[in-house]
Amino acid sequence: MYLQELQLHDFRNYDDVDVQFGRGVNVLLGENAQGKTNLLEAIYVLALTRSHRTHNDHDLINWEAKTAQVRGKIVKVTGTTPIELDFSARGKKAKINHLEQARLSQYVGQFNVILFAPEDLSLVKGAPAIRRRFVDMEFGQMSSRYLYNLAQYRDVLKQRNRYLRLLQHHRAKDLVYLGVLSDQLAAYGAEVVFQRLDMLKKLEKWAQKLHFEISQEREQLSFKYDTKIPVDQLTNTETIYAALQKLYADNQDKEIERGTTLFGAHRDDLQFFVNGKNVQTFGSQGQQRTTALSVKLAEIDLMKEETGEYPVLLLDDVLSELDDARQTHLLTAIQDKVQTFLTTTSLSGIARKLVHDPTIFNIDGGQLTPEK
Repeated sequence: MYLQELQLHDFRNYDDVDVQFGRGVNVLLGENAQGKTNLLEAIYVLALTRSHRTHNDHDLINWEAKTAQVRGKIVKVTGTTPIELDFSARGKKAKINHLEQARLSQYVGQFNVILFAPEDLSLVKGAPAIRRRFVDMEFGQMSSRYLYNLAQYRDVLKQRNRYLRLLQHHRAKDLVYLGVLSDQLAAYGAEVVFQRLDMLKKLEKWAQKLHFEISQEREQLSFKYDTKIPVDQLTNTETIYAALQKLYADNQDKEIERGTTLFGAHRDDLQFFVNGKNVQTFGSQGQQRTTALSVKLAEIDLMKEETGEYPVLLLDDVLSELDDARQTHLLTAIQDKVQTFLTTTSLSGIARKLVHDPTIFNIDGGQLTPEK
C-alpha cells in the first residue's frame, strides 16, 4: 500500500497542494514552523479521519477559510482507490471512490498509517491513557470488528457514567436500569479485551524479534496486559464477560459513591518487561526508547500480517531523538519495505548514508517544492 497522490485545500497553512509521492522514502525538508508536520498530519487525518495533534477538527481548517479538503489516491494490490475527507462547521464527510460513507467506521481501514513522533518515545514511560490510545488507534485500523465493539463500549460507558452520577446525587434510584447498562458494558468490554489480548500476543511476537536485534541480542522483551480481571478468566469472551459482570456487581456501591465506572477496558493498561523487569519502572532511558522503537516497528509487520498490505510510515522529526545505532535499525528496517514520510530540518550523517534514492520535498511557508 502506498499514497500515490495527495491534494489539500485550505488545510492548516496549505492553500492548495497537489503532489505525487515516491513509493520509497519521501523526505519533507525544511525549517521549523514551515508546514512539515502539517503535511504529515494531513496524511494521518486522511487515514484515520482525526488528527493526532488536536481533538477539534476546526483547527485543521485554514483560519481564512470555512472548509477544508484532504484527498488522496491509495494504491493497493487490488488497485487504486480515491479517498476524501471534507471538513466544515457542520462536521466531516468521508468518501471512498467518490461515494459518501454513512459512518466513519466504514471509511477507517481503507488507508493504514503508522505515526512515529518524538512523543511516541513516551509510549513506555507515559500515562496509561497513552498506551490505551496506541492500542485502540492501531488495532482499529486492522479490524473493523474491533473498531465497532470499541465504539459501542464507549457509547455505553458514557451512558453508564451519566447514570452513576444521577444515582450519586440521588436524582435517580432505579438499580435495575444500572444493571442493564452494566450487562451491556460487560458484553462489549469482553469483546474489546479479548481482541486486545489476541492482537497484543501477535504484536509481542514481532516486537520481541526486533528488540533482541536492536539490543545486540542482550535483552528479551515481553508484554503484560494489566487488568483487574483475574488471569485465569482471560481465556475467552464468555469468561471475561462473567468476570466484568462480577466486578460491576461487587463494586456497585463504590461506583455509585464515586459517580464513575472504575473497571473495564477504559482503565486497563499495557506493561513492558525487559529480561523480566518492568521497563517502565526499572528500565534505563535507553531501554525505554528501544522498547518504544521495537513496538512501533513491530506494527509494520503486524499490519501486513492482518491486512495483507504494508502500512505507510510517518516519521515526524524522530531521527533527531534517536542515537546512531537506533537510527540505523529504524532506517534499515523500513528501507525498500514501506512507503515512508520523514520530516527533518536536515538530512545528514547516518540518515543520508542509509536512505536510498529518497524523494525530497523542500517546504517553506506552506509551499511544497520537489528537489531535483
